[in-house]
Amino acid sequence: MVNYIEASTAPPKNTGAIRLYDAEAFEGMRKACQLTARCLDALADIVKPGLLTDEIDRFVFDFGMDHGAYPATLNYRGYTKSTCTSINHVVCHGIPNDKPLRDGDIVNIDVTFVVDGWHGDSSRMYPVGVVKRAAERLLEVTYESLMRGIAAVRPGARTGAIGEAIQTYAEAERCSVVRDFCGHGVGRLFHDSPNILHYGRANEGPELREGMIFTIEPMINLGRPHVKVLADGWTAVTRDRSLSAQYEHTVGVTSDGCEIFTLSPGGLDRPGLPSHNG
Repeated sequence: MVNYIEASTAPPKNTGAIRLYDAEAFEGMRKACQLTARCLDALADIVKPGLLTDEIDRFVFDFGMDHGAYPATLNYRGYTKSTCTSINHVVCHGIPNDKPLRDGDIVNIDVTFVVDGWHGDSSRMYPVGVVKRAAERLLEVTYESLMRGIAAVRPGARTGAIGEAIQTYAEAERCSVVRDFCGHGVGRLFHDSPNILHYGRANEGPELREGMIFTIEPMINLGRPHVKVLADGWTAVTRDRSLSAQYEHTVGVTSDGCEIFTLSPGGLDRPGLPSHNG
């Protein structure tokens, strides 16, 4: 049995109930999410061969501090960085370090800023220098998977419709969908109910209702879907070392569809690829 609760009366922890937010909350999310989107836009100018992922992390931290925001990942469950940088076969939660990006790499940069208590969560893929066509195609398929998932969001549909839209498209493109990680409710909490699976069937999962806010963040692999987490407890990689990509938006369910809070103000939702604000 799925419980829905007015967010203004909900306790400050994930109880399993799905929060329904009001117009004031949507405005708070717009501010947080647009700051995150602006940071991701700015990163497009600095991602190039030779850049250390630690330098990306410092850029994100400084950008947040300069704009009155705090990186949600910093000190979250022991995580010590302000962002996640996931390169090539790293699926998600890659930890910034002192290794430089190389020509031909693809890197996901995941940023969540907390602004006035609201969490703006988004990630994008960045090609580093000149990438191979297979990598470019993976980015295209992954972005399109995200946008097809978003297009399935409307009141009365179920969360499974999002997963079905993503899975059907990605697998038709001979790619696979990672099952070990999912999207999630977000707002005053960094991670909240419901989980948003990126695979499934349209008649499965909780009903989508106006006021829900959550992330959609498919991880798509060129090879098989299986992943493993490394000894650091965070970094997830493809077991077959195939390339993996991810794009993430935060959305709010409206009366007739959804609002994408994290759209790029500069049209850079796909950095290094042709602009396409779906």
